[in-house]
Amino acid sequence: MPPERFDTQARVDAWTWAVRLFKTRSAAAEACRAGHVRVNGVTAKPALTVRPGDEIRIRHAGFERIVVVERTIHKRVGPPIAAQCLIDRSPPPPPKEVLATLPQRERGAGRPTKRERRETDRLMGRTD
Repeated sequence: MPPERFDTQARVDAWTWAVRLFKTRSAAAEACRAGHVRVNGVTAKPALTVRPGDEIRIRHAGFERIVVVERTIHKRVGPPIAAQCLIDRSPPPPPKEVLATLPQRERGAGRPTKRERRETDRLMGRTD
């Protein structure tokens, strides 16, 4: 079995896929194109190169994931090796009690009415 390839830089879409932050490389590239991936505070295109020490912020499902590149890789590896290639600095997820109190609309329900929006604003503490 050939040894893993460790270079000093890698594409951000390939690296995030290789360390298992995204399920597919195309999903990683799509997140970059949509502006959900930032490298050192700058919105990243899929071909942007990352190096050890770079901070990557990924916005996914309403939560932010913050990781620091420890080692660059190009091929997808197993979870133990992937864990050695990054430092996870993400904040802990909110407690389930907080998630349960957040207002949610059913899929396909359309935009909220003015009354529903005011109720949501009042619940979130955004009243005048």
